[in-house]
Amino acid sequence: MDERIQAVVFDAYGTLFDVHSVVDRCEQLFPGHGEALSRLWRSKQLEYTWLRSLMGRYEAFESVTQSALTHCCATLGLHLDSAGSRRLLEEYRRLAAYPDVYGVLQSLQEAKLAILSNGSPQMLEAVVRNAGLEPLFTAILSVDPLHTFKPHPRVYQLAVDTLAVQARSIAFVSSNYWDACGATSFGFRTYWVNRGGVQPDELGCRPHRTLERLDQLPAALAAS
Repeated sequence: MDERIQAVVFDAYGTLFDVHSVVDRCEQLFPGHGEALSRLWRSKQLEYTWLRSLMGRYEAFESVTQSALTHCCATLGLHLDSAGSRRLLEEYRRLAAYPDVYGVLQSLQEAKLAILSNGSPQMLEAVVRNAGLEPLFTAILSVDPLHTFKPHPRVYQLAVDTLAVQARSIAFVSSNYWDACGATSFGFRTYWVNRGGVQPDELGCRPHRTLERLDQLPAALAAS
């Protein structure tokens, strides 16, 4: 690992944890609509974080996730009762970690490791605990104390302040292009995990490195 990199900070949803591991529960509740609901739910969830940040109308991520789910079920013509809503929201507390996550985190223990996420503290603590990853992290950071969401610069500053590491000495890892770009603009060394081979957005900046899989990260850090 480059000696300048003292900490590696990870996004949670879509980077360490598969947000679409909710598909089975969605399909169980709404046969034939599981995949469509999962994908629309994730898209609307992100959209609501950005819109709420711009409007200055912050709500905790769990509440935003609930609102997005309600909207998406209505859009797809699906009847969502309170029991079904609770069951789907609970899935976010036990999302599946991607298969390569544990090995990658173990291999990077010489650095400070942290999660920096839009997720509510209780959601993040639960999903990390359920995946058995708690001992591998120095810090699990939520945007909640800041009352704004990524990619606001104040969110990335939270990692700098908490870890006591300068921005240029932090490697930031995300599967979300907009998040990697936000971190690049802030001053982190950024690694975009493009598992789906999607087209990069045109946001006026680019991550420093693009990876196809998370397990390519240790070698990329060593070579940087």
